[in-house]
Amino acid sequence: MKTTRLTTSQALVLYLANQYSGRDGQEQRFFAGAWGIFGHGNVAGLGQALQQHSHLLRFYQSRNEQAQVLAGIAYARAKNRLQTFACTSSIGPGATNMLTGAAVATVNRLPVLLLPGDIFAERIQAPVLQQVESSHSQDFSVNDAFRPLSRYWDRINRPEQLITALPEAMRTLLSPADTGAVTLSLPQDVQSEAFDFPTGMFEKRVWQVPRNRPDASALRVAAAWIRESRRPLIVSGGGTLYSEAAGALREFVEQTGIPSTETFAGKGALPYDHPLNLGAVGVTGTEGANLIAREADLVIGVGTRFSDFTSASKTAFQNENVRFININVCEFDAFKHLALPLIGDARVTLEELAPALAGWQVDGDYRAKVAQFNASWDAEVERIYNLEHGPVISQGEVIGVVNTLSRPKDVVMCAAGSVPGDLHKLWRTSQPGGFHTEYGFSCMGYEIAGGMGQRMADPEREVYVFVGDGSYLMMNSEIVTMVQEGIKVTFIVMDNHGFASIGGLSNAVGSDGFGTKYRYRTDSGHLDGETLPIDFAANCASLGAHVIEAANRDELADAVREAQSIKNRPVCIVIEVDRHQRVGNYESWWDVAVAEVSDNEAVKAARSAYEEDRKKERYYL
Repeated sequence: MKTTRLTTSQALVLYLANQYSGRDGQEQRFFAGAWGIFGHGNVAGLGQALQQHSHLLRFYQSRNEQAQVLAGIAYARAKNRLQTFACTSSIGPGATNMLTGAAVATVNRLPVLLLPGDIFAERIQAPVLQQVESSHSQDFSVNDAFRPLSRYWDRINRPEQLITALPEAMRTLLSPADTGAVTLSLPQDVQSEAFDFPTGMFEKRVWQVPRNRPDASALRVAAAWIRESRRPLIVSGGGTLYSEAAGALREFVEQTGIPSTETFAGKGALPYDHPLNLGAVGVTGTEGANLIAREADLVIGVGTRFSDFTSASKTAFQNENVRFININVCEFDAFKHLALPLIGDARVTLEELAPALAGWQVDGDYRAKVAQFNASWDAEVERIYNLEHGPVISQGEVIGVVNTLSRPKDVVMCAAGSVPGDLHKLWRTSQPGGFHTEYGFSCMGYEIAGGMGQRMADPEREVYVFVGDGSYLMMNSEIVTMVQEGIKVTFIVMDNHGFASIGGLSNAVGSDGFGTKYRYRTDSGHLDGETLPIDFAANCASLGAHVIEAANRDELADAVREAQSIKNRPVCIVIEVDRHQRVGNYESWWDVAVAEVSDNEAVKAARSAYEEDRKKERYYL
């Protein structure tokens, strides 16, 4: 066998540089590059290898290990999981900073490769700097914390273990059903050790991403169930977009007349003005979507995992005879709600289901009702966009100004707080990929790093990131990286003086917004003083961004137009919004448990309402 003598790190980098993904006759390099921050745990191993082979695998310097993972995740999502990044860190805090990113990737089923440095495999040096010792095992480090957060985890204690570990890592990363974070823990001494690796492992390899087809008998049963239904409804999730099934979904709903709704991850598969698109569903859903869902006798899930926001904590579907058909590549999700599982790729499953429904359509009155709901919701969006609230502008109006001035192909992004729900309901999305919200883990801090990853994945689309002051303060470091790389993203930094979303929830459960406002501590011992004077514009400018301040609708519109003229540099538009003016709930409920006993009358009232609402929760048997 022909061999090449390389260090473990050199072999790893050469291998990654030659891995490709393929689907539908198209192929591309799977790894767009490697993010990293170097320390003593990876500088001599992976650092040397990335420098030596920088012409094969581009290195990107981040400012925070969590942020680099979030950027990679956003990139993978924008690429429909066909490309991603590798991320390396030193040992100790560098590694543990990536834990949140690992959870974000795995919860959202998005591929990212994590390469944390680890303690010495030979152990003689122990305890080394940043090592957490254990009294019950020497085969233990902080990197074991990645195990429950990773779809695949391995510790490379000998160089030759790469030969079998790397194919398993690639299999997992490119699995439509099992993808997520993959972690290869790399002891710092092993990174630099040499081995005679088989030369064949460094040849180009194309990993074909399959379009699995559902069981034929299950498909026939599904067609029969649909024909028997009178008020069927589609819930379209992220799997619709990842499988590039937007066209198939549109043809299916137009053929059958079955209306479609959207989860956070699935928004944009149908244009907002399609008469059979009811828009967002569930806790952050539109009125029409939730009213139709309540009466639906058949729910067809397409690429959704039915999170509590989608199902409104199991209260959305109230028809006592409701049945579920779940189209999903993941068997685990396909069986949820005791559904009839169609385990397969969303696009080919819809394409194969359509002929079995030839000649069948929903009742004309039902179709007309759905179209009426679509039109009435557009009118409600227009009302919120032009609320003329003041003197401090409302969040809904900010969304409206940006949406109106953006192009149909542009991308809107957010992750946490009240913004995702408002955008889910209000943003008029015209094209697949135009709506990018991380709401599987709802990770504060995703916004800025994720916006960078999105723009890197698709430089032709302007990216507008809505970020609240809370998320901005948690992680704004990658503004510096965007300045360094010449990456343009427009951030709308909305200052509502604290955690407004959770403040509203706190009020709803009777706790009066406790701990959610940015205020000075007073002699009372509480945080009830004057509002903290945080200068977000000055902060953004200090990081190198082009900054524009706005105080009203007209200034915001001018700011967006100015931002559109800026090239190769991040832009921050800073605007104060009213934390109390909110977009309403529309026929939905979310289960957040209220204290069962309290001496607070507001909490008692909230508990009473909570117990009444919980009666609507149901099992689907």
